[in-house]
Amino acid sequence: MSKTGDFFSTPAFKLILLTGMVLQNSATVLVGRYTRSCPVDDLYVVNHLILVTEIGKLVLSCMFEYVSTNGGLVQSIKANCIERPWDALKIMIPALLYLVQNSLLYTALPNLTAPVFQVTYQGKLVTTAIVSILMLNRKYSFQQLICLVVLSVGVAVVVLGESGGSSSSSAESVGDQAPQSLVLGLTAVNIACLSSALAGVYFEKLVKTSSSSEKQKPVSVWMRNFQLAFFTIWTAMLQGWWTNMGESEVDTKPYFHGFTSWVWILVGLQAGGGLLVAAVIKYADNVLMGLATGVSVCFATAVSTVLFGTPLSSQFSVGAYMILVSVYFFSNPVTKKEKVISSQNMPSHPDSPSGTPERILPK
Repeated sequence: MSKTGDFFSTPAFKLILLTGMVLQNSATVLVGRYTRSCPVDDLYVVNHLILVTEIGKLVLSCMFEYVSTNGGLVQSIKANCIERPWDALKIMIPALLYLVQNSLLYTALPNLTAPVFQVTYQGKLVTTAIVSILMLNRKYSFQQLICLVVLSVGVAVVVLGESGGSSSSSAESVGDQAPQSLVLGLTAVNIACLSSALAGVYFEKLVKTSSSSEKQKPVSVWMRNFQLAFFTIWTAMLQGWWTNMGESEVDTKPYFHGFTSWVWILVGLQAGGGLLVAAVIKYADNVLMGLATGVSVCFATAVSTVLFGTPLSSQFSVGAYMILVSVYFFSNPVTKKEKVISSQNMPSHPDSPSGTPERILPK
């Protein structure tokens, strides 16, 4: 194995991925909420942002695929897309679901504070578990089921605490900024969680069934991201065209309207984040993703408190703590340690060679 391959399997590289995911998740939420807090007339169109972001993902995926195949990008596209069109078309379903998810997340961001958004979005762990049971017949341990219940209770504690103090603040607006709506924000988050679960589980089922049933060379992670970005671009263009049909020319905003420097930073975070998740899936595991998610919630909450002056109630702290603990123990199940009897206190079996102690199994 090359030195590069050895480095990718080291704890140092996994620590780099963990740090990158924490910074990317936290920065995306904070920057996204900041860009949606400007006056309504200066806001960018979410569909335009998604379209530009997916174009960035497409370009980055092509670059990584070109490097990983030693310049065989064209041959890889021909082998995985043109010669296997049905396999490529299967990616349209998660692409459409991811488009719905991203659109709803940008609806939720201006209606929820960054800590509440981060915490309630952890509900996707529950929806993913339920969809995995239905679609993949996945089995969960008793500890993991308890964690899902605790996580649901923690989300309910946070939401109830937020709804108690949002009646006055939700009706207020700053300048031309639209007022916050807790109900709209929470509804968008819940549907986004369901879309994320359906897309992720379907994508996992697609990868596992194709790899086990087909004898062809498996599709690389970068090529899968290329296919996802390609179909998401087309669905975003169709969505934008359909939306513009119901609007007048005066109400229709041109492309790149409201694209400030912070919006372009958000585009880079979103485009790089998709490939970062792909790298975590390839070189690490879901435990690292769960850990990064929990750390990013704490980090984004602390930064939001400092930058935006977001008040944190004791009810929010209790609910957030319940969610972080449940996420950690769901991803890191406690293993029961076997009681190993010392060979000094263990009688030697008379028929065993050299009097070697033999494990006594319970009947």
